[in-house]
Amino acid sequence: QVELKESGGGSVQTGGSLRLSCEAPAFVVGRWCMGWFRQAQGKEREAVASIEPGGVGTYADSVKGRFTIAKDTGDTILYLHMNNLRPDDTATYYCAAGPTFLCALDMSEQPRRFGAWGKGTLVTVSS
Repeated sequence: QVELKESGGGSVQTGGSLRLSCEAPAFVVGRWCMGWFRQAQGKEREAVASIEPGGVGTYADSVKGRFTIAKDTGDTILYLHMNNLRPDDTATYYCAAGPTFLCALDMSEQPRRFGAWGKGTLVTVSS
């Protein structure tokens, strides 16, 4: 069982920034497809961004230009840099990992296909 641990959530005002972190084993961060997902209260979990082992990122339209997914040079931490936050970004954010082919899937398919998940970190954006 792969252990993923998110941190960095909190409360910010509209326009603010946060950086989420996900700690994971190096063999996961460096070799698997990894992603950030979020689930707002009363809504389904949705994909936010994913990153291939080689570092190519893919983003949901709602966060393009505002969020950046990245890995540290030691391949032990996955980041999600979030800028210009909006109230509709409020959600619990989850880190996930899975086989590399998951990064090629349509983002709508990803939430039900990833097998390893963290417990989540809450992001609240107030207006």
